[in-house]
Amino acid sequence: MSNMVDPLVRQIAARVRTERERRRWTLAQLADASGVSQAMISRIERGESSPTAVVLGKLSAAFRLSVASLLALAEGARDDATDTVAAVHRRDDAAEWRDPATGYRRRQITGPHFPAEIAEICLPAGAQVPYPAAAFAFVRQVIWVLEGHLTFHDGDAVHGLDAGDAIELGEPTERVFANTTDTACRYAVILTRATQP
Repeated sequence: MSNMVDPLVRQIAARVRTERERRRWTLAQLADASGVSQAMISRIERGESSPTAVVLGKLSAAFRLSVASLLALAEGARDDATDTVAAVHRRDDAAEWRDPATGYRRRQITGPHFPAEIAEICLPAGAQVPYPAAAFAFVRQVIWVLEGHLTFHDGDAVHGLDAGDAIELGEPTERVFANTTDTACRYAVILTRATQP
């Protein structure tokens, strides 16, 4: 089974290549900046390999984008809404990205014109997703647990978050989203850009 809807795989491939070329980086330069091998980046850009959440985190950090921003750019404008027009986003119309390594699922809630990025995440039982500190640069984030239990590692601090709990993230640090239970955890990530990169 594919971990993504096929058009989204192609869109992510094209967006990674576009972001790299926009910076006039070679594959080697992106590999150095991200810690992802040239071979893996090449396979991703050709649409031959679907990146894991960890790899997306590393690539987005190298580009100084959030994972949500990278996926939103890949998905493209879902609507023609402007700041003055209400836009309804139907669940069935939203592309859902699935991490091939963990089964982690991410669905973008807000459209490209909204000033905050909101994503819904489903973290399967036993799954763990680490992100480098650079993935959190230039953004302010809130994690809000909707269902289940999330063990959230914020640098050296570990927080157990249950349904209804939220945490406002501070300065960038390495972070790990972990589900140590035997049931899925669903949470929302609310992100605003603090400073333009």
